[in-house]
Amino acid sequence: MTAPSTKALTENARLVLERRYLQRDDAGRVVETPQGMFRRVAENVAQAEDSYGGDAAAFAEQSYDLLSRLQFLPNSPTLMNAGLDIQQLAACFVLPVEDSLPEIFDAIKYTALIHQSGGGTGFSFSHLRPADDIVHSTRGVASGPVSFMQVFDAATEAIKKGGARRGANMAILAIDHPDIEPFIRAKADHKTLTNFNLSVAVDDNFMQAEQHDDTVPLINPRTGEQVAVRSARALLELIAEQAWQHGDPGLVFLDRVNALNPTPQLGQIESTNPCGEQPLLPYESCNLGSLDVSKFVREGDLDWDRLADAVRLAIQFLDNVIDRSRYPAPEIKRMTRSTRKVGLGIMGFADLLLLLRVPYDSEEGLAWADRLMHFVQTRANEASESLAAMRGVFPTWQGSIFANAGPRLRNATRTTIAPTGTISIIAGCSGGIEPVFAFHLLRRHYLDENEPRRLLELSETHDGLRRVATAEGWWSRRLVHHLEEGGTLREWVDAPDWARTAYVTAHEVAPEWHVRMQATFQRHVDNGVSKTINFPATATREEVAAAYRLAWREGCKGITIYRDGSRRDQILARAAPEADWR
Repeated sequence: MTAPSTKALTENARLVLERRYLQRDDAGRVVETPQGMFRRVAENVAQAEDSYGGDAAAFAEQSYDLLSRLQFLPNSPTLMNAGLDIQQLAACFVLPVEDSLPEIFDAIKYTALIHQSGGGTGFSFSHLRPADDIVHSTRGVASGPVSFMQVFDAATEAIKKGGARRGANMAILAIDHPDIEPFIRAKADHKTLTNFNLSVAVDDNFMQAEQHDDTVPLINPRTGEQVAVRSARALLELIAEQAWQHGDPGLVFLDRVNALNPTPQLGQIESTNPCGEQPLLPYESCNLGSLDVSKFVREGDLDWDRLADAVRLAIQFLDNVIDRSRYPAPEIKRMTRSTRKVGLGIMGFADLLLLLRVPYDSEEGLAWADRLMHFVQTRANEASESLAAMRGVFPTWQGSIFANAGPRLRNATRTTIAPTGTISIIAGCSGGIEPVFAFHLLRRHYLDENEPRRLLELSETHDGLRRVATAEGWWSRRLVHHLEEGGTLREWVDAPDWARTAYVTAHEVAPEWHVRMQATFQRHVDNGVSKTINFPATATREEVAAAYRLAWREGCKGITIYRDGSRRDQILARAAPEADWR
């Protein structure tokens, strides 16, 4: 098939590709086209076929067709690094942080190498002894997890300029750690730990204690002894307060994560990647990819057969990436290839609903989410089974949850819902499973290699709305101005009733619908679901705490909330550049 020309790319997509993805010569000039990038990636990843008796040339053509049509895109490191000397293709890494200085600084070393190659890192700091605890070797006192997190943050800051993209970290601390309160408050000044997302690891016992207004113990991880007790409700309210004010921390429900851990014989999962959707064992990495489901809409429905073919091809592509990737440490290579986890997800879900004229915040919207992700999960499982028949099961299959009665799978996990921040810009679609943030918005991204801390603003108006409104005769300069000023379509009386109902934005969707949508997808996803529970600026702290409780009851693996305006450097904004949010 003939690939589309680069005219299919939006202006913002071209800008992102030129600033971050396309190859440059020694003088800094872009020397690669978008189609050249897709060709480079497809041909490099297809070389894995040679190891299994496959047809590398044929697979390269199939992959190139899927990529160049923007129907599927792998995570950014694959687009950036495939076919180049660096050849590090995974996005997500979790590194162990144990309670000794050599092990801590080993983790910092690997973090620097991962960030330099475009990956992101997650850590559990729960094994570190608390601040002011004794250190026998020096007869001194420990500085505690938050202090060491600042060392990781400084290392990330130091390598930003030389890295492929801005480094990102996730720090997780168990709710029963003695330093949990300073951890929860760690980003309150908006200056500390700017390269970290924070999440508190809570278990079912804590959530039940909070329900009954009971206390929970704080345990010194060095000794295993209880050192204090705290009110569970007071801790949850403190988390809600900080998230309400600053956007951090989130919650990770680790009991739920480990109940679905596919390889419990290898250990317990304690951390995730920076956006929380990829729980991983220590030293595991995972490569992700996403299908733009809006590109499979045909005549008021999905082209399910074409989507099934794309899922099959994408799973095989991601499995090949595992073999083609170069890893920053031998431990990471060994763990990654032992479980062969991949994470196929979707993007463009909000655009899909808009094309079908289905409101995001409706039972029909939830039904579409359920049907769609069940289909993707089922086809991904089938594709992994087919690969296992040809290539063998993942090496640690024996002892996994599948070994006794489950399917013989090539990959310990197959699906993940990622945020798709920049790849959704390239694809020209809505991000992940999020609702449209605004029909006119400003995206703020770190795209300036000379000034890596400077946010570049990209303005865009939703193309789907523009095309529909133009075709039906209600697009106007007045409407554009209304949207640029932060207005919504529900307020626009000249729009037809169906559009005012279906064309909802993130802040028009009540938090309960956000949580229910996340939970609906989670039921059909092996790993986790990246989803922001958006709150308007007027939301209360109590509403944030209520969303935490609902997410736990609904079966989510974690939750991240964001109240509009609580960070001055928020990535997406609804208002025009001159508005007072700046």
